Amino acid sequence: MVEPTLPRVFYGVEAIAAATGEKLGPTPWLLICQDDVDTFARVTQDWQPLHCDPAAAALSPWGTTIAHGYLTMSLLSLFAGQLYRVDGVAHIVNYGIDKLRFPAPVPVGSRIRARAVVGPFTTKGDLGLVGVSYVVEVEGASKPCLIADTLVGLVPDTALEIP
Repeated sequence: MVEPTLPRVFYGVEAIAAATGEKLGPTPWLLICQDDVDTFARVTQDWQPLHCDPAAAALSPWGTTIAHGYLTMSLLSLFAGQLYRVDGVAHIVNYGIDKLRFPAPVPVGSRIRARAVVGPFTTKGDLGLVGVSYVVEVEGASKPCLIADTLVGLVPDTALEIP
């Protein structure tokens, strides 16, 4: 089977609204290195030893440092851009996350990738809202490291006040 070309391009709100249930991905593999984890720790001031202290993390059930769950979540922006884009709108904004789970860790030195499913489309005033459900997997792992149901706002070409 031939993998679809990424990113999937939706031409206008109508196209993504009609794509409910469409599967996207997978993205290319992304290596998670200790420098990524340490940079995230510097930005968030989250110096938990499981993330940043290899000696302490060696004593953990995983035997190594693991990525912050919120680092993995933050990578959804990267994965979204690799999976899809919507042309014909002024802006695409993060509207929120309805569900977020971290079923398994991301050991430093592992590779992750994402798949997504386009969810239902609704509107809130002039704003179009599309659900996008993600599953992020660790190469070789039996369980995903992240499951998230997100809402993406599609801002039309006209000025809009988001409620």
